Amino acid sequence: MQVTGAALQKDQEGIKPIAMPADIDNKTLTRFVIAIALKRDKQAFTSLFKFFAPKIKRVAATRFNNNEQVNEVLQETMTIVWRKAHLFNIDKGAVTTWVYTIMRNVSFDMLRKVQASKEDNLSDDIWPLAERNIGEGEVFADHLARKNILTCLEQLPQNQQMVVKGFYFLEMSQEQLARQLDLPLGTIKSRLRLALSKLKLQLGDDNDQASS
Repeated sequence: MQVTGAALQKDQEGIKPIAMPADIDNKTLTRFVIAIALKRDKQAFTSLFKFFAPKIKRVAATRFNNNEQVNEVLQETMTIVWRKAHLFNIDKGAVTTWVYTIMRNVSFDMLRKVQASKEDNLSDDIWPLAERNIGEGEVFADHLARKNILTCLEQLPQNQQMVVKGFYFLEMSQEQLARQLDLPLGTIKSRLRLALSKLKLQLGDDNDQASS
């Protein structure tokens, strides 16, 4: 257990309910974390939650554009604080540093999920445009040529063309493409996202013109 040392002795009397001031010193915050770690002290956790909640929400609001995600960052951060209070090391830094590090990791994980969801939605949205009128026995390459998708692809930068063709035509996963092209997975995702955005705009314009 990380929370050992002289600070533990100061916790033996327990945590009494207190009125939350605008700011609390690190000594008091440390006592809260120790009480949670050793005794699962709910009052200490409540005090800690009240102290950090407005601060976490204020930071999260700069990264996410809706209250649901902001509240999710708060809830997930403080849940981890409750579960992992015993891992807090009083010799390695202040409680605020520890909690904000947890919050930052939670935020990064959520942002990655949001970005992945956007990529999935975009890929689901574009290829029905490409396949809308495929008939039985129709050659896919002919369809692509007729719908000008190959032409659109050729207008993309070469590095984006390679990713799109590998992902959709060769049915390679993003991880396989990263290994094949010897690139970071994040680079593959970024190139695919940019390419799909451009193709969606071009195909959307082509279909709008064809139907008008």
